[in-house]
Amino acid sequence: MAILWKPLVLVAVCAAAVAGPARAADCSAEIDGNDAMQFSKASIAVPASCKQFTLKLKHSGKLPKTAMGHNWVLTKAADMQGALTDGIAAGAAKNFVKDGDARVIAHTKLVGGGESDAVSFPVASLKAGESYAYFCSFPGHAALMKGTLTLAK
Repeated sequence: MAILWKPLVLVAVCAAAVAGPARAADCSAEIDGNDAMQFSKASIAVPASCKQFTLKLKHSGKLPKTAMGHNWVLTKAADMQGALTDGIAAGAAKNFVKDGDARVIAHTKLVGGGESDAVSFPVASLKAGESYAYFCSFPGHAALMKGTLTLAK
């Protein structure tokens, strides 16, 4: 029994050494949008331990942004429709986001096939228990291209 126990302890110690210190929270996410008007994720959890969170949007399609542009816009769920309506009215030159819209927590620029953009925002701007929505504000896209964002513990 003692012969088996020592190798097992050695294996456990070696495994812990290889694993290294506990991993810090991942304070970023990547989401993909395509020519079929789909995001690759339906939800994103932001660790509460992060100071900043970075979202990278990649457009994996081939169509230009004038035909099939995508952005990523974050609002409280209750503010989504108003921000979307005002964003569409703002037009493509403004990335379909109204200038100075206080309802918009964060947004990327509009990207076309093969392009990407990233946005960082302070996690302190999110509140535990609040419902958040992300969506593409290109006209007509939010019907399919939307998801939920939560502040995780």
